[in-house]
Amino acid sequence: MSSVGSHQEQLSQSDPSPSPNSCSSFELIDMDAASLYEPVSPHWFYCKIIDSKETWIPFNSEDSQQLEEAYGSGKDCNGRVVPTDGGRYDVHLGERMRYAVYWDELATEVRRCTWFYKGDKDNKYVPYTESFSQVLEETYMLAVTLDEWKKKLESPNREIIILHNPKLMVHYQPAPGADEWGPTPTEQGRPRTVKRGLENISVDIHCGEPLQIDHLVFIVHGIGPACDLRFRSIVQCVNDFRSVSLSLLQTHFKKAQENQQIGRVEFLPVNWHSPLHSTGVDVDLQRITLPSINRLRHFTNDTILDVFFYNSPTYCQTIVDTVASEMNRIYTLFLHRNPDFKGGVSIAGHSLGSLILFDILTNQKDSLGDNDTEKASLNIDMAQGDTPTLEEALKKLQLSEFCSVFEKEQVDKAALALCTDTDLQEMGIPLGPRKKILNYFRPTKTPTGINRPSPQSASGTSMSNAPKTSESGNDGFLDVGIGQGSVKYPRLIYKPEIFFAFGSPIGMFLTVRGLRRIDPNYRFPTF
Repeated sequence: MSSVGSHQEQLSQSDPSPSPNSCSSFELIDMDAASLYEPVSPHWFYCKIIDSKETWIPFNSEDSQQLEEAYGSGKDCNGRVVPTDGGRYDVHLGERMRYAVYWDELATEVRRCTWFYKGDKDNKYVPYTESFSQVLEETYMLAVTLDEWKKKLESPNREIIILHNPKLMVHYQPAPGADEWGPTPTEQGRPRTVKRGLENISVDIHCGEPLQIDHLVFIVHGIGPACDLRFRSIVQCVNDFRSVSLSLLQTHFKKAQENQQIGRVEFLPVNWHSPLHSTGVDVDLQRITLPSINRLRHFTNDTILDVFFYNSPTYCQTIVDTVASEMNRIYTLFLHRNPDFKGGVSIAGHSLGSLILFDILTNQKDSLGDNDTEKASLNIDMAQGDTPTLEEALKKLQLSEFCSVFEKEQVDKAALALCTDTDLQEMGIPLGPRKKILNYFRPTKTPTGINRPSPQSASGTSMSNAPKTSESGNDGFLDVGIGQGSVKYPRLIYKPEIFFAFGSPIGMFLTVRGLRRIDPNYRFPTF
């Protein structure tokens, strides 16, 4: 009995029964493997053509989160639109396309990205398609869970992807001249690196822009389609303006921004070169352009000729109409998309663009500056607080004795506002009363303060096309807007607060137009 008991005791020691808290080695491996797998975190990218090459750029963190929330909301993505990039682009989720809101730009593809690859000659990682990324993720999950690696997959392009282990995953391209069965990995060239998840690739993810917009700035470009020495478009240059502005907010106004005391400045481009050159003028230029020095002549046609176009009444009208209508259209659309916007609007022009804006602003006529007879009468009442009659106005100026003169000439308040010093002199009004009348009845906010010479003919009289000058303030200063007389300058639907002129040729063009100087007190009509 003792030998049997000792044998049983040895068996119990050598093969102990499992405790309730223990489990088999297989179960331990399975649980550990399952716990190692975590679903990949997606990030949204959009494609952009840079130097004729597709480049995938990540959305900022806030935009990517909004897109992911819209994608995972369970609602139908078709027709779902998500604004991104501060509201300047709309992503149509069902189409997976990104559209510019305020300017013309080719739509670009959008992807929900989880897996990436990069070759030796590639600067950035390229995301796989969403469908193939899902296949890769499912294969990766099985490999991690079962701890079975060296999984081999074939992409839709018959390229081979091999998952050796979590740290080593490669992508082989087909060798040139491979047969229909596809090449083997040994036949292929240098493999590409495959990465899973955004955290495993080197990419900068920017923070989102402040939602609050405090000020809006329109930027008008100068000559040619390229706006800087790097031959970038107006949209790209304005993007730099916006980036610099956001950086300055972070470095100089960080505390105020964190306390939500300030928002940001929005910069939007205004393009007039494309509409001008879409009128068929390029075809005419091509017909008369000599074949010699081909590159130089085409560069001149695209750039310097814009200056000559602006000096032409026909094309100048096209340019100013385009600039004004674009700024009005963008402003209306901006208010529609930002109904809570209460900030001001400024405009900036570079090179020839500053001259275009100067001419438009100089020739603005709001309700206080119209030359229409009825509006002129209303202007006097609004600006001066006049009584309705001319007699009472003259009485206020202590010039009642001249009422009979104006009655004889059938001049009312509206007509008197249009009279010049010469007209009053012909009526027999002395110099002192003339000055009082002109100063009082002239509509306010008239762009005075521009001086130009009055060409004299051989007989000593002024030429018929010489500009009329104001006699109410500084002698010899223009009392009309600056610009080409044959051009009808359109109105803006808002009043800009500030006008910025970068690299401006305004002084040169005003000199060419015959202007001697600008009065220091000169201001735009609507400022």
